[in-house]
Amino acid sequence: MSMVPFWKHKTLEEMSPAEWESLCDGCGRCCLNKLEDWDTGEIVWTNLACRLLDGESCRCSDYEDRHATIPDCVTLDAPTVRSIGWLPPNCGYRLVAEGRDLYWWHPLVSGDPDTVHQAGVSARGRTRSEAGIEPEAFEDHLVDWPGEDPGAGIRPQVASNAGIKSIIGK
Repeated sequence: MSMVPFWKHKTLEEMSPAEWESLCDGCGRCCLNKLEDWDTGEIVWTNLACRLLDGESCRCSDYEDRHATIPDCVTLDAPTVRSIGWLPPNCGYRLVAEGRDLYWWHPLVSGDPDTVHQAGVSARGRTRSEAGIEPEAFEDHLVDWPGEDPGAGIRPQVASNAGIKSIIGK
């Protein structure tokens, strides 16, 4: 009998703290600065990352104490996930809240925290720190990629040669 993964049968509210934290795919895209058009409500993305985002791991460098440094850092909980419109379309929290499954590259599915980067859907190598940049200059750093649904990502191809399998990605 196979076990159904927790994200397929639990709501966000039913998850344990460990399950909740594991839903983060490590893409780092929620830590990018976003701008909202006051007239239309449209969200546009920048390539400017929170100064606490580690650009290589795409994880917060001070996660436990981030609010001491970044008081307006948004803490994700179930009501917040359901109410904000700027979470990336690949976000595990957003996908589960919408009743959708996680993508093949999510570490909970792949078993490998690096597949989010291999699939090309993370912020790794695509950001610049916000440190030292005036908010008025954020408009000079607009990008398109975070707003696109990266569901497919770059799917690795399985090649086999005399019984040896290897994963080939970009």
